[in-house]
Amino acid sequence: MGGISDNVTGLVLAISSSVFIGSSFIIKKKGLKKAGACGTRASDGGYSYLKEPLWWAGMITMLFGEAANFAAYAYAPAILVTPLGALSIIFSAVLAHCILNERLHMFGVVGCIICLVGSVTIVLHAPLEKDIESVKQVWHLATEPGFVTYTCVVLVLVAVLIFGFEPRYGQKHMLVYIGICSLMGSLTVMCVKAVGIALKLSFAGSNQFIYFQPWLFTFLVIAFCLMQLIYLNKALDMFNTAVVSPVYFVMFTFLTILASVIMFKEWDSQSATDIVTEICGFVTIICGTFLLHKTRDMGGSADEPSSSSPHITIEICNSPRNQYEV
Repeated sequence: MGGISDNVTGLVLAISSSVFIGSSFIIKKKGLKKAGACGTRASDGGYSYLKEPLWWAGMITMLFGEAANFAAYAYAPAILVTPLGALSIIFSAVLAHCILNERLHMFGVVGCIICLVGSVTIVLHAPLEKDIESVKQVWHLATEPGFVTYTCVVLVLVAVLIFGFEPRYGQKHMLVYIGICSLMGSLTVMCVKAVGIALKLSFAGSNQFIYFQPWLFTFLVIAFCLMQLIYLNKALDMFNTAVVSPVYFVMFTFLTILASVIMFKEWDSQSATDIVTEICGFVTIICGTFLLHKTRDMGGSADEPSSSSPHITIEICNSPRNQYEV
């Protein structure tokens, strides 16, 4: 029963995270519009929004969302939590339609429904969270040959992309930067999950921070996040966000699920039917995400055409759902 209750807790946290993050985009955009009406707009290089309480309310809302997302990994498998990041896109699109009068195109509505169907499919067939009683168990899983091999392959590929491909192809092919971010992102999530488990056990009365492993995982989370921010910003600076975001979401989610399956062996206890159904749910979410992004600007705005709308890119953490144009 512990696995089921943990999955439910993780599911609630993941959905709450999507609600907070999706809402934060709208609150921040309202703040940006209000600040732009009284001072220099962000798109013109102004920072008047820093004095706008509504914008800060959006930032605080996003931080709550990130905290909920962090906690979700401590309770539920990554194969359940990560794909649900697409729900934040749905919430922001629906709220933008209702609050900001940004019309949601009919195909965008279809994309939202497809994402919901894929999310429900994964939720119904997701594996149960393993019962872990010590961070040493996580360390044992992380140092098994399978995950060590995966980690080495990832680090070699990242080194090849950074030193071999980026100087020559980085400005022409976005997959170079997205590949770096996605590969490192999969390791980041595993470290985040380890730190989350350590915190959960510590709050339950079993202090895990007397061991070196939680501190090592925490250091790696910080280092990996900084590295992803550098290359994600390069991708967003050189390429269209509407293309970068869905491609990054797909690669990041796929590699995170792969890393989780290898490290935590989540598919070992599942039937072939459940595994295939989860894959189908993931593919369904991918289709819905691409459709929603593809038609995001087709609906326009009730008070101004979408082609003339100012854009700034807001990007906080490594998760692909934290990039959005407002």
